[in-house]
Amino acid sequence: MTEFTLHTQETAPEASRPLLENSLKAFGMIPNLHAVMAESPEHLEAYQKLHELFQKTSLSVVEQTVVWMTINVEHACHYCVPAHTAIAHMQKVNDGVVEALRNAAPLEDDKLEALRQFTLKVVRQRGVVSDADVNTFLSAGYSKRQVLDIILGVAQKVMSNYVNHLADTPVDAPFRKFEWQPAVAAAQ
Repeated sequence: MTEFTLHTQETAPEASRPLLENSLKAFGMIPNLHAVMAESPEHLEAYQKLHELFQKTSLSVVEQTVVWMTINVEHACHYCVPAHTAIAHMQKVNDGVVEALRNAAPLEDDKLEALRQFTLKVVRQRGVVSDADVNTFLSAGYSKRQVLDIILGVAQKVMSNYVNHLADTPVDAPFRKFEWQPAVAAAQ
């Protein structure tokens, strides 16, 4: 595997240094994901901006967690599942919801399950979803705006999930208690 540098504010390219400072302010540390992304200031800036924008969408905190975790689990991201588990706990997202998402299990809440299912369709079918799928999502109480909000979340998570696969990003200490493996890998 190609080794990627876990940059610090001292080793990062000059243009990445203020972005790493943003990470430090937001998280109280520089997450290893951001340290890897710092190799490309443009990538780190785009990721941070997409994160900020996704948090401003019409989706609630719980719904954002459903989108993020559904994508992370579907992409089998060893880093983002624990990281977003920790974030969900900090945001007081129901433990049952978080555990179901980590295990790719159906959610008890019908509306959240419709969100999870639609997000899976968008990811698995690369955005080529049928009118019937869109209408099912809309009839669950969501809007066309939220269809687009999900795509924004997918764009953000593709950036992080793919980087973590390529860089084998080490899970940060605060997230290790939530380490995760895909169910298929865990069964082998």
